[in-house]
Amino acid sequence: MSDNASSLIDWTAFNQARAELGSDFVRILGYFREDGVKSLDAIEEAMRVRNSAALVRPAHTLKGEARQFGAEPLAAIAEIIEMTARRCVELQTTPDELIPEVVKLRPMFETTLHMFDRETNPLMERRPAAGGFGRRAVFGRAG
Repeated sequence: MSDNASSLIDWTAFNQARAELGSDFVRILGYFREDGVKSLDAIEEAMRVRNSAALVRPAHTLKGEARQFGAEPLAAIAEIIEMTARRCVELQTTPDELIPEVVKLRPMFETTLHMFDRETNPLMERRPAAGGFGRRAVFGRAG
């Protein structure tokens, strides 16, 4: 995992949400996945049709849900989209200036979900750190 990817999650906030949500954590994280995809689809469609007003709600939703799980960089981009779209609505302008942020959003969301999955799914591969611990033992007769 790159340094950039490792900075996508505030693991302290993530673990705090996990502790506070208890047995509901996995279910609510699933909602984040489902709602996030819907929000992304809505944001991308709003950008395609250049509708500033249609950007506000899905960006706001994504921002809040991302913050709940410590995905601060994702939340920050969603907040930029939300606030800029609100300004565009007030000024009655198109949201063209948001294209770079919208382009970054889906890959960041997918990387964030992958990191959440690695942390929460015991069946996902976890590679041991380099060194002796975690290396496979060889049993049997020497040859």
